[in-house]
Amino acid sequence: MELPGAVEKVNVVNVFLGTSGDHGQMSPSASYPFSMLSIGPVTTPHIHTGYEYYAKKYNGFVHTHLEGVGCTGSGGNILIKPILNGNIQTELIKQSQQGRPGYYEVSFKNGIKSEMTVAHNFGLHKYHFPQNKNELFIDLSYALSGRFVNEEHTLSDNSISGWIDTKTTCSRGIYRIYYCLEVPGCQSITEVGEHKLLIEGNKTADLQVYIGFSSVNTDYAKERVKKNSFQQVRSSAETQWNKLLNQIQVTGEDDRVNLFYSLLYRGLQAPYLISEEDGTYTAIDGSVQHSSDAIYNGWAIWDNYREQLPMLSLFYPDQYGDIAKSIANLYPYGKDNWATKHEPSPTVRTEHAMVVLLDAWEKGYDIPLDEIKVFLLDEAEHLDYGAPDKALESSYDCWALSRILKITGDDDLSEKYRQKAMEYKTYWLKDFADLTKNDIDRMQARGLYQGTIWQYRWFVPFDVAGLKQLAGGEDAFIQQLDRFFDENNYNHANQPDLQVPGLYNATNEPWKSQKLFRELLLDTVVQCYFNNNSKGIDPYVGRIYKNQPRAYLRTMDDDAGTMSSWFVLRSLGLSAVNVGEPVYYLTAPIFQSVKLDWGNGKIFDIKVKNYNKDNFYIKSVKLNGETLTRNWLTHQEIINGGELVIETSEVPNKSWGVE
Repeated sequence: MELPGAVEKVNVVNVFLGTSGDHGQMSPSASYPFSMLSIGPVTTPHIHTGYEYYAKKYNGFVHTHLEGVGCTGSGGNILIKPILNGNIQTELIKQSQQGRPGYYEVSFKNGIKSEMTVAHNFGLHKYHFPQNKNELFIDLSYALSGRFVNEEHTLSDNSISGWIDTKTTCSRGIYRIYYCLEVPGCQSITEVGEHKLLIEGNKTADLQVYIGFSSVNTDYAKERVKKNSFQQVRSSAETQWNKLLNQIQVTGEDDRVNLFYSLLYRGLQAPYLISEEDGTYTAIDGSVQHSSDAIYNGWAIWDNYREQLPMLSLFYPDQYGDIAKSIANLYPYGKDNWATKHEPSPTVRTEHAMVVLLDAWEKGYDIPLDEIKVFLLDEAEHLDYGAPDKALESSYDCWALSRILKITGDDDLSEKYRQKAMEYKTYWLKDFADLTKNDIDRMQARGLYQGTIWQYRWFVPFDVAGLKQLAGGEDAFIQQLDRFFDENNYNHANQPDLQVPGLYNATNEPWKSQKLFRELLLDTVVQCYFNNNSKGIDPYVGRIYKNQPRAYLRTMDDDAGTMSSWFVLRSLGLSAVNVGEPVYYLTAPIFQSVKLDWGNGKIFDIKVKNYNKDNFYIKSVKLNGETLTRNWLTHQEIINGGELVIETSEVPNKSWGVE
């Protein structure tokens, strides 16, 4: 059911955003919110999701896509290729294509037309052939980057069912998918090679394929297969996408609105709801379990704990409670920093899960902290301090654990880990204080991961007051921030310094964050770091976020919705102060109005007074009619509903937000 006043948001989502080159690593596949099954094309050549927007040669269509991740990608299971005259080498050359949430279509020069749509862990292909001899080639061993491990399958008159094991991202773990694939009315299914099959169709010009997925067994996968019409499935997918997209309603310039919903769409792909309707699911040790809560999997927490998970926690509480509990539920079954050998879906990594769990608890979500405390303590004892960046990140985890232990009543242990967290100061003074060394702007100097000394030195979100003191006090801290941005040391192509543009909000010059956010969201910037190159090699000058196939900076992966969610939150004028604390900084939205509607009768309205699309400085703010002089809101203030009026100006009000 649509929300009151809702418009068809699926009409403005660009599913081709970020689908060319190393500019987002996204897929145009037909997808469904939080579903591990999505159907999309494989092209030659292709990016990490198997597709390249400008490629014309297609290899077929696959059913798993972990969006925007590195290590040359993950997924790409069960390749289906429509062919002519029994020729497996049939060339599929693109003539035209279109896509929207829940739907993808491509027509080929040889007369074949392919359409696909999806429901939750269910997909439906529809093929039109130029003749009454329709056939499909199936490769059960296909996987992106050659990550296939093993499979077993069973054939019947018109179906294939079984399981497939595949290495997940960076080949650090293995996931198993159970499936059931049905082709109603087909004449035969025959083996034509190891793991490869040929389906002779129904001697008409059209052929449909139904496929269901499960993390548990093939019986559940078969239950997913519904013989609804193609249009019914497609309409249902669009309804579900509209429902989620409409929970945030924005008004403003069309180009901004279209970009916003295209990026919000990217933030709602993962994690995946993997439990069955009766609560059965496969845990990460391979055991079959049962839960009264919905269970999710498919994690990229090291990346998206910073942005996508906080975004979900604010806008999608109905899903997020179970998502957060699912993260807690990893611990009893052998959580590792990366994927295990028995994942129920493609996944990447789970560092900083304890920060996410603290954040969820502080926002009012019911997390079984007492039940997993022993596992959290064990994880803390194995934290890595072996490199300067690891030392800061591990200190953040210790800070979160200290807070968790305080919640569970373990005051002595809480104090132990608080002190352990504060030891970051020793590491910071050793590696990050001195800005005169010649390696401070060199990628991966001193063993750093995906960043520079300049970029990592700010990563103390849990103790900005202490960081200021280490930097020499308020004025010195601001001067160093100024230099960081003036010299173009900030890197939006990766995650380590994503929070830094917001740090002015924690100083007596918050107006500088107001300006920076607008530039990073919509304006021309200079960016100097791509992948592992250091500064000064072919810098980029232009916009970071663009609503086109080459959407992002080069080498800027979306990382399971991380970078999209960064835009979504800040475009509304909100950003997490410190993940683990239920507080958001306030800056100017890029829209004239914003409405957050959770469907529970509470609505939070953000209105921009004296709106001008080019104004980004805040002159004054009122919350529910009362003047607000602080530049932050609590999570509770937002979800309680109400009205926030932000008056913007061409010039900064240097006295606002400095409390």
